[in-house]
Amino acid sequence: MVLVLTVVVLQSISFANYALTTKTTNIIYGSAPYLTFDGGRTRVTNTEALLGISLSDGRTFTPTTNNSSFDNPIILPVVGQSFNDIGMLVPRNTDSIALSSLIGAPYNYWGDDDGDGQGIDGITATGSLNLSIVDNRYHPVARNEVLTICKAPYVLFLSNGEGTLTTRYGVPNESRFTHSFVQYYISPKVLSPEICFAHPSNYSHGADELSDWLDNLGFFTQSVTPSSYGLNFPTTGAHNLFFDLRIAGTNQDLSWAPQDLSWAPVSHGGITATMTRGVNNTPDSPVFYKVRVTLTGPTVTDRNQWHTDNPDRIGRPSLPQVFELVGRDSRGNAVVKYGFELKQWFVLQRYPRSRSYISSWCNKIGGYRLSKVRDLTNASCQGSGSERCGDYANEIVGATPSSSNNRLARHIGAGFFTEWGSMDYLDTDFVRTDRFITSDQTSDNRYQGYVGRQGGFISLTEPDGSYHEYWAFEALCVYP
Repeated sequence: MVLVLTVVVLQSISFANYALTTKTTNIIYGSAPYLTFDGGRTRVTNTEALLGISLSDGRTFTPTTNNSSFDNPIILPVVGQSFNDIGMLVPRNTDSIALSSLIGAPYNYWGDDDGDGQGIDGITATGSLNLSIVDNRYHPVARNEVLTICKAPYVLFLSNGEGTLTTRYGVPNESRFTHSFVQYYISPKVLSPEICFAHPSNYSHGADELSDWLDNLGFFTQSVTPSSYGLNFPTTGAHNLFFDLRIAGTNQDLSWAPQDLSWAPVSHGGITATMTRGVNNTPDSPVFYKVRVTLTGPTVTDRNQWHTDNPDRIGRPSLPQVFELVGRDSRGNAVVKYGFELKQWFVLQRYPRSRSYISSWCNKIGGYRLSKVRDLTNASCQGSGSERCGDYANEIVGATPSSSNNRLARHIGAGFFTEWGSMDYLDTDFVRTDRFITSDQTSDNRYQGYVGRQGGFISLTEPDGSYHEYWAFEALCVYP
């Protein structure tokens, strides 16, 4: 009897030991904790996913699947979307955040399918996530800004430092993130082309730049409203000067491309703007299609007229005049428009001789006048190059808004050279010299102001009577 009882007890102890061993050695593996910004549909457990983005049509991109570039941007699926419509872990109200903040209120951007991480100190995180967005000029862009094709492609930068997401219990209980970064090129969905830039000569000998000019691309379109076309380039003109309209908006959603549009010439007040369709994929800007605009109007066609005291009248344009250029599709529908207001017209004089001579000559060809410094440039007698103005820095004044140095700063409405650049244009006479005499004179009558064509700087020369100096100058008559 005692023997039987002993055997039963030993068997019970052996079974209990076996059960305990089984429970402690066979660990149950679950899932790692994850970050999520959309309630768990997107689960972030590694650096690849941490730097991912998602679009409203369900497409997702990560550093590995990202093949976007300047020439091949990611196209948003809906017209009028902003960067708020792009899903990512960085909350909308910030551009830099610690991962520890993401897992707390008000975000609570985390999950664990095993239920781990609950309670005080149940989950912790280290590391950070950073976001920046710039347009094609590398100017910062707000998260809620609606994308426009003229500022595209935008670049969305995401980066992170090393970090972890850890739950107190669970196996596995940690997701790790290594330091990394990615940049996504992004453009809006468009249904029609837009004119983004008007591009005259780009060569300005180190000219300063103001807000309405982008080097290699030209002047931004300032207005698409007829009542304010005067804000656009150009406000000045001369015979056979030309500029290119740079048009963006060609994509797979369009049944035609900008190069299919036709453009009728526009004439007002004795001046004509003629459009010539250009070529796509230009070396300096592959995302734009170009249409060339050439201005024609009053000019000296007989060069002998430059040498005579009594030149023939060439007439003068009726100014100001508003021009609206319209690109039409094959059915004649207006698809895209560009407008500008010409306020001044310039005529070249190659042999000015003296200030009095050229002033008289300008008047005789049709009531023009010899141009002032401010008609030509917005350079100022300060900063770099100010020594050219000697002791007369306050007397010879350029157009406004002024450049901070004695060289032009590209700007609409701030002078002929300021708008058109160095004047290296084919089929024009602006190729002989770099110096243009003006009607500006110092208060003591010792010097006369002139403007350098390349760079638009202001300088001084001797006044009337110094014929030996004038052979190196040209002049511009202007109306009004």
